[in-house]
Amino acid sequence: MSIYAISDLHLSFSTNKPMDIFRGWDNHTERLFANWHRLVKPDDTVILPGDFSWALKLEDAKADFEFLSRLNGKKIILKGNHDLWWSTVKKLKEFFAANKFEDVEVLFNNTVVAEGYAIAGTRGWFYDAKADDKIIAREVGRLEKSLLEAEKTGLPILVFLHYPPVYANEVCEEILDCLKRHNVKKVYHGHIHGAGYNNAVKEYDGIEFRLISCDCIDFTPLFIV
Repeated sequence: MSIYAISDLHLSFSTNKPMDIFRGWDNHTERLFANWHRLVKPDDTVILPGDFSWALKLEDAKADFEFLSRLNGKKIILKGNHDLWWSTVKKLKEFFAANKFEDVEVLFNNTVVAEGYAIAGTRGWFYDAKADDKIIAREVGRLEKSLLEAEKTGLPILVFLHYPPVYANEVCEEILDCLKRHNVKKVYHGHIHGAGYNNAVKEYDGIEFRLISCDCIDFTPLFIV
């Protein structure tokens, strides 16, 4: 049993948000489906750190989750900045149960144990948005809670964020400090696309960062462990 990860699927089966208007995104769902099934087995786990669906309401994301349910493995999802369909954890779980999406779990103010690892993380926030101190403080609190729960398991920890804490010459010091307090050495993140890949930071202050937005990894789930 293995763990894979891939971010920013930007599915739009129920909304008019075609991704093929962007360079390199042609037939991206077909390519994703083929690559996913080539690698991921039914008993594997896949982490999806944000921007899963363009839907504006939870019920409108049903077709996107139906697509996800046809893909192998257990899925663990985090919230991204475009996941406007995201609701309370209670409502998400009710939605999953009502539609028999039994292979989806939410990472939000918690940790999820999978394949002998503790999965921790949160959405994070803009690396350059110093005006949004309240939002940053809230995201730091969520990350702190997730990491504390992960540490209690005694298992090795894998950390996922949607936003990169470091990008180009900008740093979200509050989130970076939280990662350092918990001795996190590697973080997987999404949010960045296209030519932005060239400004993605691979290592900063002793922490390794890995960009896993789907267009940056050729729409192929990345093997983690």
